[in-house]
Amino acid sequence: MPMTDRPNHRRRSRLAAVLVLCGLLLPAAAQAQVVVVANGSPITELDITQRTKLVASSTRKTPSRQEVIQELIDDRIKIAKAKSYGLDVSDSDVDNAFQNMAARQRLSVQQFTEVLGRSGILPQTVKARIRAQLTWNQLVRGKFGSSLQVSDADVTKALMESKENDTTVGYIYTLYPIVVLAPRGSSEAVLRAKLQEAEQLRSRFTACNSGLAMARAMRDVAVREPVTRTSSDLPEQFRNLLNSIELGRLTQPEPTDQGLQMFAVCNKRQTTADTPAKRQAREQIFNQRFEVESKKFLDEIRKQAMIEYKSR
Repeated sequence: MPMTDRPNHRRRSRLAAVLVLCGLLLPAAAQAQVVVVANGSPITELDITQRTKLVASSTRKTPSRQEVIQELIDDRIKIAKAKSYGLDVSDSDVDNAFQNMAARQRLSVQQFTEVLGRSGILPQTVKARIRAQLTWNQLVRGKFGSSLQVSDADVTKALMESKENDTTVGYIYTLYPIVVLAPRGSSEAVLRAKLQEAEQLRSRFTACNSGLAMARAMRDVAVREPVTRTSSDLPEQFRNLLNSIELGRLTQPEPTDQGLQMFAVCNKRQTTADTPAKRQAREQIFNQRFEVESKKFLDEIRKQAMIEYKSR
């Protein structure tokens, strides 16, 4: 190559390298691009993309871009307003809610994270939404607590207006969780053996006093502290399950992160103070009042918010 061509060749090589680098960095830069600033908090393209995937996954319907942006703006101004009142949800509260979300789907946190990943959703995206929801719930409950309270008279009136006769009887249960322990990642053969062990314990468990003593003496079986629950606190499926179990017997084993869990039904007494129908009516009244106050308050803080759209 002639000496005079070498500088031009080097410049072309450097230019090509710069263009390749720009091509590699462009997607990340585009994702980090700020689209809106709400009360000083930026909303990026990545935020919008992630929230769109999350909403589409939960509703089976893809929202419009503006709907997603408005939802993200609302989250930012809700959190900002809560901070002005001195409210701040901790990371542990968010993590616990995330864990409960996984548990409701009978998944560990790791499994739930993997499920989200298959939809292209980051755990941080779900946690950001959880933080906004927890923060807003705390703020609305704290600010409008007195108007959200539901009295027994409110419940009775609601039941009369709905023409629903609350003839059901509620129960207060005393339950002992019993876990046949199985190491995480156990083989199918080990799990089958543990299931057989749980079923054998269940068949021999005919009374709480003797049954609990027997379970405590067994290897790799943990008897937890008793819990007291009213039927109105329980999901309908579990409530029906407990109604079908004789006093002093065990429920069917269910898989958990720690192994196979059963519940010993050790006490069951009737109550008319809080039946499932009353609890449902109480929750409906509370939710209706919460929605009214929440909407009015959100409309108010939207008018006060500083929203800046960046040029695209």
